[in-house]
Amino acid sequence: MVLRTSGTRIEVTPRQFPTNQGGLCQKGWTAAELLDHPDRLTTPLVRDRPHGPLRPAGWAEALDRVAAGIRATWQRYDRDAVAVFGGGGLTNEKAYALGKFARVALGTRNIDYNGRWCMSSAAAAGLRAFGIDRGLPFPVTDLAQAQTLLLVGANPAETMPPLMRHLAAMRERGGRLIVVDPRVTATARQADLHLQPLPGTDLAVANALLHVALVEGRLDRAYLAERTTGFDEVRRTVAGYWPAEVERLSGVPVADLETTARDLATVDRAVILTARGAEQHAKGVDTVTAFINLALALGLPGRPGSGYGCLTGQGNGQGGREHGQKADQLPGYRRIDDPAARSHVAGVWGVTPESLPGPGVPAYQLLDSLGTDTGPKALLVFGSNPVVSAPRAARVESRLRDLDLLVVADFLRSETAELADVVLPVAQWAEEDGTMTNLEGRVLRRRALRPPPDGVRTDLEVLAGLADRLDSPVDFPTDPATVFTELRRASAGGPADYAGVTWERIESDTGVFWPCPDPTGPDTPRLFADSFPTPDGRARLRAVSHRPAAEPVCADYPLHFTTGRVLAQYQSGTQTRRVAALRRAAPTGFVELHPDLADRLGVAEGDPVRVLSRRGELQAPARISPTIRPDTVFAPFHWPGAARANSVTNDAVDPVSGMPEFKICAVRVERVAPATEREPA
Repeated sequence: MVLRTSGTRIEVTPRQFPTNQGGLCQKGWTAAELLDHPDRLTTPLVRDRPHGPLRPAGWAEALDRVAAGIRATWQRYDRDAVAVFGGGGLTNEKAYALGKFARVALGTRNIDYNGRWCMSSAAAAGLRAFGIDRGLPFPVTDLAQAQTLLLVGANPAETMPPLMRHLAAMRERGGRLIVVDPRVTATARQADLHLQPLPGTDLAVANALLHVALVEGRLDRAYLAERTTGFDEVRRTVAGYWPAEVERLSGVPVADLETTARDLATVDRAVILTARGAEQHAKGVDTVTAFINLALALGLPGRPGSGYGCLTGQGNGQGGREHGQKADQLPGYRRIDDPAARSHVAGVWGVTPESLPGPGVPAYQLLDSLGTDTGPKALLVFGSNPVVSAPRAARVESRLRDLDLLVVADFLRSETAELADVVLPVAQWAEEDGTMTNLEGRVLRRRALRPPPDGVRTDLEVLAGLADRLDSPVDFPTDPATVFTELRRASAGGPADYAGVTWERIESDTGVFWPCPDPTGPDTPRLFADSFPTPDGRARLRAVSHRPAAEPVCADYPLHFTTGRVLAQYQSGTQTRRVAALRRAAPTGFVELHPDLADRLGVAEGDPVRVLSRRGELQAPARISPTIRPDTVFAPFHWPGAARANSVTNDAVDPVSGMPEFKICAVRVERVAPATEREPA
């Protein structure tokens, strides 16, 4: 694709690269269309009175307004009354600077980001089992070498199409793809075996697979003895997960459970991958742990072509959670409540460890507390649109409206920006340098192709301007290279050690895998070859048991509701809904129903239907498909307004990760009668 934007010729062409092998999805091919989109923000906007219109303003006025609002909030309440909400699409440099800004310039503990709703359950489970969180602890090219690949709660054919090249290569070599998903997705249709469980029962399925391997004597006993701890308790727990009982619970046939376990246990190379379908539950950490237990019991982690991994959901989903924009973290994936970590990072920042605030609360709890007696009264949002993407979205929208000050930095007027008191126009991907870290832990360069349009600033410039107005005790550089050099120092010695990663080294090769502590030493494409980064070098198995969804079905709400993505849209749709080709491919939201359910409701293809839960409702056209379970309905979450899927979703959260239960709640579905059928008023 070739575009001319602001006089600059921008050409999007394939590049041979190990991760995507030169492939892009439709969203990638069309990304440049947004650079000069008519909806592009090129001047700050301010609101003169509550509920009044947004009007154009200069940068000085806009930043002064933000700084004055923050100072007024401090004076009336305290430092924690100002909060920050970041995004998994920010570059490493911006994520790092945002965490530093919150802790130093604002002095608040209240910062988190939308990545909490993406991979936090897998991250917590990985830390608990392996001592480290890296989505794939091996290069993605390993997938093509697997003889069996179990894919749980993922639909990369629509969400990550270039990844399918590796899966296709695996199958061409004779490997088997097994998919676990309540829907017959585009990925499931390509599988050799599809397990279609009731939503929320993946943990039981994982325990049943381990049960089969245990009973049939297919475990790697030497690996368990030499490289792990905790198996005895796990063995006692999974002994109760008879395949027949799990079939009753999940709907997955005994024969399929047994075949899957054998396909994993009887080959030399096997991979288990989880994604949002397994993780976005109030028991997501335990569910991922169950699949990690299975991988460890089979001796998979650390072997080429084998292991456990998690698929990333956002552009910088890995790097975005490594350098400080999470509520409990400091750069380098350090814990903010670790005295040694606080001392190291404070030294890099030039402040005292005592001045750094403690851990905050996870994303949903933070948003749900906004404007309340005990919660923040001001919020700064960078790279996120929680009005559409948050669970129980109507409640979150109400919380945002209750704030004394809402500031949004974005390049389009998102639904969240429409509520803001101040909107700050910032640069896009092609207009700023930086780095991102992909699902393999490979640090990549992102290069500016042109300067931002007149009137637009980078996020780093926004943070520097605010820090100056707030009399920050330290400087905030605006040059991404300078910020990255500081990030390297701050991360040195931490789990995600970038000290040896330089822009020059990234560009001289196909990226650099962390941890990489020495600029002249090796990086780490494959983790766990000899040991795990735990105190004793062993991985931890942990016994976990199935428990029901936070909200069971009942007579009033007899159906299970689940959400997901479609090929042509992305996240909250702020960008993709503005691209003509993507809008034509997926113009509106929909509600997917099984034909039997549609028949009971008297619904035909395209009829408007209403999905109601205890929290809200959505309305969209019906899409009738035999590929979904009769007891389950599905809707994509990319649309706002009446079709907003997250008006319905449950805000119950995992007690370890803070992940909301996006993937299952109880609903009922109603046909929306045409006006001609309705009773007269």
